[in-house]
Amino acid sequence: MLTIYGVLRSRASRNVWLAHELGIPFRHVPVMQAYRLADPDAPDAPLHTRSAAFLRINPNGHIPSMEDDGLVLHESLAINLYLAKKHGGALAPANLAEDALMTMWSLWAATEAEPHTIQVLYHRVGYPPEQRDAAKADAAVAALRGPFAALDAALAESGFLVGGRFTVADLNVAEVIRYAQPAPELFDAAPHVKAWLAACHARPAFQRMMEERAKEPA
Repeated sequence: MLTIYGVLRSRASRNVWLAHELGIPFRHVPVMQAYRLADPDAPDAPLHTRSAAFLRINPNGHIPSMEDDGLVLHESLAINLYLAKKHGGALAPANLAEDALMTMWSLWAATEAEPHTIQVLYHRVGYPPEQRDAAKADAAVAALRGPFAALDAALAESGFLVGGRFTVADLNVAEVIRYAQPAPELFDAAPHVKAWLAACHARPAFQRMMEERAKEPA
């Protein structure tokens, strides 16, 4: 059975959302980030990213990771591309061109968007107020205006990124763009992005993942 390692207050949310979309059975092992623990070395500490048991799965000490039929894979977006192609259906590429486009958009999310969306999240809501840097948040917003415009143009025709339907590309990109929600000015300037993200978040599989996420320790 597929095993997904990582709490849902991490990038493991992407993999659990996709597993729900695909309707596949899986085992969820809630590995926590070590930096969130007051004492990761305490005898009663939960399984975390520096635990010896998890480092045997992922020696990089990051979440998520997955095990599936003997394959161990890291990196959330790569895991999703693998799962979509393995299980097929509408979320998977229908041909080589769609496969290339889905890979392209996933890499775009990781390189063009996420380095900045994560800063928006951290410095507008994620960090305690005394650790937030408004200048860093504003710089990230400025850096995202170009990528948001490019994404908005790509969504203008059909409302989706590949093949005129919701696919793993939309899910991967949406999970990165979600981090920028504390900057509503970006979405107001990109109406197709705003509508697309709302549609992604209205999907039952996303709602199910977020309900599970809300039950985890903050």
